[in-house]
Amino acid sequence: MIITKQYRCIHSTSCQCTKGHLSEDVIFLVFQQLNWNPKLIATLSCVCKWFDDLAKRVLWKEFCRTRAPKMMIDLQSSGSHNVDGNWRALGKLLIYCSGCKKGGLFNNIQIPGHFVHRTRFSRTSGKSFLLPQCRSDVLYVSDPCEHLDQGEDGDVGFFRGVFKSFSMSKVRKMLIKRGAQLHPTEVCPYCKAKLWSMLQAKMIPQSASCRLGAYEDCIEYYVCLNGHVLGICTLLPLSDSEEASELE
Repeated sequence: MIITKQYRCIHSTSCQCTKGHLSEDVIFLVFQQLNWNPKLIATLSCVCKWFDDLAKRVLWKEFCRTRAPKMMIDLQSSGSHNVDGNWRALGKLLIYCSGCKKGGLFNNIQIPGHFVHRTRFSRTSGKSFLLPQCRSDVLYVSDPCEHLDQGEDGDVGFFRGVFKSFSMSKVRKMLIKRGAQLHPTEVCPYCKAKLWSMLQAKMIPQSASCRLGAYEDCIEYYVCLNGHVLGICTLLPLSDSEEASELE
């Protein structure tokens, strides 16, 4: 019987793993059999700093590659071996609708964040969220996560997305050129980076509301320093949204 070599945790004196750790290869194979279950990856990350580091470097990356393989290949095709921010942040963005809180990014609307089973991200849809002079940038945007019958706010939709190589994007250059201010208090719910308001920078095209099936004056979204996008809109009634789609 082959006994797997164990490694003692060197990251934390308070670590409870006093008998050492299994090798990374063994943990990789275990999570491969578990189909990179995100809840179990998150649980493992809480054990100690050694496991947290492993999850950030390896497990979340494999989760992202399994959940959205074509998207991940495209995001890495610029030659980088990593994505802007980190793999854990991107993994969370794929499966978590951030919602909003009172007094937060989206005024007084309060809708709790929640995990979603599956969301479609589209590079083609992303073009609709960019001004014509920025449409050479690559942006993946999700379908809106619908929260219906929110009282005076009507039917609310949350959407999220990610830029490819945001640090070199035309959107980032335009935000800086226009002197856009970072939000003074709120940060990205996925990577904790500072946020720019695309609404304040006047960089939301009319095509975004058409793509979402939303009222033109009821859409707002932010982009963080790592290129993660989160936004909100008020959805049109189904019959009206179908008409808006035809106009687009």
